[in-house]
Formats: sequence, structure tokens, C-alpha cells
Amino acid sequence: MRFTTEQRLDDGVLEREFALGEIPGILWTPASASAPVPLILLGHPPLGLRKMYPRLVARARRAAADGFAAAAIELPGSGDRPRWAAVEQARADLRRALEAGEPVSDEIVDALVLPLVDRAVPEMQAALDALLSLPEIGGPVGYSGGVISVGIRLAVVEPRIAAAGLFAGSLVPRAMFEEARQVTIPLHVLLQWDDEGNDRQAALDLFDAFGSPEKTLHANMGGHTGVPQFAGQDAAGFFARHLR
Repeated sequence: MRFTTEQRLDDGVLEREFALGEIPGILWTPASASAPVPLILLGHPPLGLRKMYPRLVARARRAAADGFAAAAIELPGSGDRPRWAAVEQARADLRRALEAGEPVSDEIVDALVLPLVDRAVPEMQAALDALLSLPEIGGPVGYSGGVISVGIRLAVVEPRIAAAGLFAGSLVPRAMFEEARQVTIPLHVLLQWDDEGNDRQAALDLFDAFGSPEKTLHANMGGHTGVPQFAGQDAAGFFARHLR
């Protein structure tokens, strides 16, 4: 890991951009801490760190206020990373289906999501290796938001993830339902009831499939971008319970 920039935000949070090989990322740490702090790995949609920065920094500042570090890395094929022909084709197929008012086929969903999961999760594990080697970060680790299938796989294969907050707002391949049954860590799942890009019943079926003894579904009225402010407060409380 190589840090490339450093700045103090107006609330004292230290923001550092880094490169993990060719993967860009951002780390936020609290203004002051007397001991190594837990970490929340921030997931995000494949729109690029720069485009997602306002939302990410808001979430990171909330995490820092609760005494946690937060970090995000660029997803494969996003931002300034090389484009990915197969996924670009799947995105084009998805747009065509939506514009035509046609159902999104399992083939499109698989082509769009499964390769991303296969590449992104090992990169996130490598990022955890580097981040947890820093003296100011000591774990435990939470995962928050982003592509829900990435969160599912990470919860299954990464034992350092102690709890996850997932957003039921993205397409889910059928194969991920079987992986969901293997998830056992505490879960906080957010669902926007009228999310125009999400199959509500599929989201409910996915929640039912999770094998976690402790899992909570928070459903709110409104579309994809209409998440109420108190939902973020509820998620922060979830991580405070499980990462302290």
C-alpha cells in the first residue's frame, strides 16, 4: 500500500488516498484515537470512487464520529481502472432490456454481477491485509453497502468480517442465494420498498435465505435514492453494537 495524498477534513478526520498496486482507494481515520480502531469497509456501486465520493465521505465521517476508520477501493472496471469488455456488454444488454420494458434475464444478471464478485472480493481481501497492518487500525471489521452480491461473498469467505450492513438495491444472481445460506455473521439489511431498479420479492427471498441467526430487515417507503436519514443512524447503531 502506498499513500498518495493526505488532508484533514474540517471535522479533523484524516483522509488519505492510497494505491494498492494499481487499485486506488481512500482511507479515513478519526481525528484522534488512543488505541487502534475498528474498520468499516465501504462498498459502493460500480460508478467510480470520484462520482461516489460525496456519499462515501459522508458515511466515513459518521464512522469516524463513532470511533471507526473507514476505507473504500475502486471496483474492477470502474473509475480510472481499465474497462472490462464483457461487463460493458452486460451493462449495454441491461440498458436495452430496461428501455424496452423487458424482463432482465438471468443470463444478463449473471454476466453483469458474477465476474464483478469474482474479481472484487479478492481485491477487498488484499486491501484488508494492507489496512489491518497499519498501526492505527486493529479490527474488528465491518462491511457496509455496495453491490449486495459482493457483500454476500465477502461475508462467506472472509473471517475478518464481523458484521455487515447490506443494501438490497442491486440485481442478484440465483447462485448467490445458495451463498447467502452460508452467511452466519450479524446482518443489517436495508430495503427501499419502492426501489424502481430492484425486485422487491427477490430482495425478501434473499433476506429469508440468509443463514445468520441475527439478521434484521429495515424496509422504508420510497425509491432507490429516497433512503431516510434515520436509516443511516440505525446502521451506525448496528455497527456500534458489533464492532466495539
